[in-house]
Amino acid sequence: MTTSTSKPAGTVGAGEVGPATSSPSPGKLPPRAPWLVVGAVASVAVLLLFVGVSPALVVIGGLAANILGICLWSRLVEGRRAATDRMVTAVVATAFVIAMIPLVSLLYTVVSRGAARMDAAFFTNSMLGVVGEGGGAYHAIMGTLIVTGLAALISVPIGIMTAVYLVEYGKGRLARSITFLVDVMTGIPSIVAGLFAVALFQLFFGPGIRLGIMGAVALTVLMIPVVVRSVEEMLKIVPNELREASYALGVSKWRTIVKVVLRTSVAGIATGITLAVARVIGETAPLLITLGAVTGVNFNPFEGRMSSLPVFSYYSYVAPGASPAPSIDRAWAAALVLMLIVMALSLLARLISYLFSPKIR
Repeated sequence: MTTSTSKPAGTVGAGEVGPATSSPSPGKLPPRAPWLVVGAVASVAVLLLFVGVSPALVVIGGLAANILGICLWSRLVEGRRAATDRMVTAVVATAFVIAMIPLVSLLYTVVSRGAARMDAAFFTNSMLGVVGEGGGAYHAIMGTLIVTGLAALISVPIGIMTAVYLVEYGKGRLARSITFLVDVMTGIPSIVAGLFAVALFQLFFGPGIRLGIMGAVALTVLMIPVVVRSVEEMLKIVPNELREASYALGVSKWRTIVKVVLRTSVAGIATGITLAVARVIGETAPLLITLGAVTGVNFNPFEGRMSSLPVFSYYSYVAPGASPAPSIDRAWAAALVLMLIVMALSLLARLISYLFSPKIR
């Protein structure tokens, strides 16, 4: 005869698992919560602007209120960890907005003030014999393209070959010395590059010489370290397995570099060269003392002075003459053309990257 012992309700015996006690789970903010906070802060900011509060103070306070608002709301609903995550996200987004403010302001100012003179005459006429209204920047555009093209023609092969030597061959004291010199050249002020070109050509042609090739040499000094650094980084990220596979097939080292290493990194190399060109195409100080200024067209960089868009824009703004309005309009239009040239170079680099980068299938 078996007897069963009964246990009081709600007690748990040894080795038995009782019912799980569920703690209240934190809630979840709606997906539009950040935008709701932004909208509320923006509404308050508009009211403060109408009251007469300083716009700078409203912007700074609004950014801080946006971060604090989303953080407190998330802390009350979602908990501490989610609130920390949202706070960091809000800080990163705020930093992005702050970085975009001067860029958007610059683009708006240049486009709005330079579009007034973006007509056919601006691209087909020079300033030869023009006083006041009219004229154009044809001579400056041609000078910029010629001088920058010569600088790229000189610096790109030198920079690529230097980078190839540092990555594929360079060892010992010589490689360390080249790396140190490239680092030093990266921080050289642009005016020093112009003075170097002037001093170099005055040794052969005497004082007072001004040539287009002088400006190209000055820009070359500024371009070479940028090309070397960018190409060097692109060559370093090429996997060594590709080189070893080529060597295993009996391919020589120079052919491996040309057909494998450079071919694999051509997209990054094109981007680095574009950055180097964009770095120097707007330089004014070295071109002021190497090219000089001229109002007519000169296609020969080895004879006489030449004009360039940075110098043309500079002189149009600082020396507008008796009627300043047309000259200042030409200055802003020249700045806009410079921006369009850089944009075109960036698009060309992306096209080269798309066409020649290795395709992953």
